[in-house]
Amino acid sequence: MFRRTDLAGKPEVPARLTEVEAVERRTAIGHGEATIHTVEHLLAAVAAHLIDDLTIELTGPEPPILDGSVQPYFDALAKAEPVSVGGEPAVLTVTAPFTVTDKDAAYVVAPAKTFRLTVSIEWAHPLIGRQAGAYEVTPSNFAAELAPARTFGFTHEVAELQARGLIKGASPGNAIVLDERGVVNGGKLRWPDEFVRHKAADIVGDLALTGARIQAHVVATRPSHGGNIALARALARAGRRTGMPAMDISKIMDYLPHRYPFLLVDRIVEVEGQKRIVGIKNVTINEPFFQGHFPGHPIMPGVLIIEAMAQVGGMLLMSHFEGQDTANKVVYFMSLDKVKFRRPVVPGDQIRFELEMVQFRGKTCRMKGAGFVDGQVVAEAEMMAMVVDR
Repeated sequence: MFRRTDLAGKPEVPARLTEVEAVERRTAIGHGEATIHTVEHLLAAVAAHLIDDLTIELTGPEPPILDGSVQPYFDALAKAEPVSVGGEPAVLTVTAPFTVTDKDAAYVVAPAKTFRLTVSIEWAHPLIGRQAGAYEVTPSNFAAELAPARTFGFTHEVAELQARGLIKGASPGNAIVLDERGVVNGGKLRWPDEFVRHKAADIVGDLALTGARIQAHVVATRPSHGGNIALARALARAGRRTGMPAMDISKIMDYLPHRYPFLLVDRIVEVEGQKRIVGIKNVTINEPFFQGHFPGHPIMPGVLIIEAMAQVGGMLLMSHFEGQDTANKVVYFMSLDKVKFRRPVVPGDQIRFELEMVQFRGKTCRMKGAGFVDGQVVAEAEMMAMVVDR
């Protein structure tokens, strides 16, 4: 969580993908006046230390660039000696390979027991050319191989970018600045392949916005911040998230009146205030509807997929009444719009439902949701609902 202490009300910005505002030359999160720019270096240090819970206070719109590397932040966190606060960390794993592309950036993600990066870049510059590196991202490896690698840029780009309000503080003291022949002002590289190492560190920082520790092998070709965020979103949807759920089944049953065989939510894994929620439905062959729906060719009925999505949405709506007596309240859905089914759901699938609050007035709301299996959309809908007394 980032907190802007220089602004009225000290607004807080969660380090989450839903807060990503810009990905050009840096990753920015938050909105409007509270936007925080270039969070990737600080978040890379946090993720490399396996720190899960942290509040970062800033007195401006950007963490200091320092020397342009992750190392000053990594060293500061090491000296701070992080402590255990209990609980279980969220971990993202993948069960099958998948690919992600975003403009020139391309990624292949494969199952692995640790977080591994294989990164390659290519620039038409005599000091860069084609560079590649492979890294296992552990605290010690990150400190030795990636943290000291600095960001880099080219003199011919500086004027254009500064005219657009970017890299206003760029200098040879906080970045590797290259002209057509080499490093300006006689600067020295920390490694001949410092460029690809910094790109790898950027991936670690951008993937921290998943809110989980990554266990996968990521092969990145020409990575960019835009590509990294697309990768992070794909990982969040296709990956399996373990760790303590935000709400387990007992908590869900406190909120929802449904019971077997019509309780279609197993876990709530993410809750972002009162505006977004993520829930999980595990589909098994033992579901009672499979006895009569396409026997011999089991497919989950589309109406039940939407019902499961609506139940997750109901949890989000009820969160607006937290602290009140909700025992005698129930969620009624008033309308469905733009319902689409993209692919069948079969036994063994895990549906990840993501819903966001579009509008909330009194006891009535409009939500937009989608269901994903292995990162692929299976259904989407917009819905209106209201809370009423039983």
